[in-house]
Amino acid sequence: MPPTVKRTLAAVLSPVAAIVLALAPATPAAAEPDEAHNQQLIQNLEAAARGYLEAQDALEKSQARQVVLRRELQQATAQLAPLRKQVGAIAAAAYTTGRLSGFAAMLGAGTSEDFFTRATMLEEITLRQDQALGRLLRLEEKARTGKAAIDAEAALQTAQVAEMKKRMKAAEQVLLKVGGKSIHGWLDPNSPAAIPAPRNADGSWPKENCSVKDPTKTGGCLTPRLLHAYEQARANDYTRYTKCWRTQSSGEHPKGRACDFSSARATFSTSDASGDDRRYGDRLASFFIKNSRALGVLYVIWYRKIWFPGLGWRSYSGCCGAAAEHTNHVHLSVY
Repeated sequence: MPPTVKRTLAAVLSPVAAIVLALAPATPAAAEPDEAHNQQLIQNLEAAARGYLEAQDALEKSQARQVVLRRELQQATAQLAPLRKQVGAIAAAAYTTGRLSGFAAMLGAGTSEDFFTRATMLEEITLRQDQALGRLLRLEEKARTGKAAIDAEAALQTAQVAEMKKRMKAAEQVLLKVGGKSIHGWLDPNSPAAIPAPRNADGSWPKENCSVKDPTKTGGCLTPRLLHAYEQARANDYTRYTKCWRTQSSGEHPKGRACDFSSARATFSTSDASGDDRRYGDRLASFFIKNSRALGVLYVIWYRKIWFPGLGWRSYSGCCGAAAEHTNHVHLSVY
């Protein structure tokens, strides 16, 4: 073909080729995770998990308060016995000597100086008697209120345990509807310990918003608690490809409360993880579960299974490939 014809064809075909390439659907390089296929399930699980963790936090705070109350009650009780003995001795002495003995002692004074000395002593004795009696009454009241407070905390704990069981049952029912039966999962007792995420002074989780930049380069944001969990995973050598924030109609990703940790090194694989990739996912899931209380974990999904606080592992069926079935990544949601 003559050069002039080649140049003419190239000039004509180049714009056409560009248009065709622009209109052609892009072939995804990886199976990007997306929970949109099971929105209602995820929403119900999140509600149950949050309720469970809130009841668990309230239970632990109540148990801590009860420890303090018991210690205070023991201290008050220890002081009551000798104080009751002291007040009893004072009462016996007053009964034996009679009310007029003090006046008789004062009238028996030989001089005015002796009279005032005896009056001062009598006033001091009366003050000490009143102080001892007042202290006894205060300690007895403290013991009564302390016992009542301990009983109230016990009742509160019973209610919190009942709430935890209720939330566990709700989650279990949600999972059973999609075949979520109890199943063996992974929990390596040798998983490294994570540094706990910051809590409030009373031990509860602070309320957090999507306020820090997502380090996985999604252009979105994370809560500080999720960022902490991500950084703890990285600090313990779980450094493979990860994406956190994502736009979708439901779930924790758009709230900055969830990350997807690929089992493959460079991207999300389009097939089920196997070999070293599968072992990596097992170890990472175990890390999050072992440190669930330290990191505020709501749930973990990995390889057709979901781990839920209080329930343990349950089977979890997605659809449509490795991304939906979570066989190419570990999903982490935090409170």
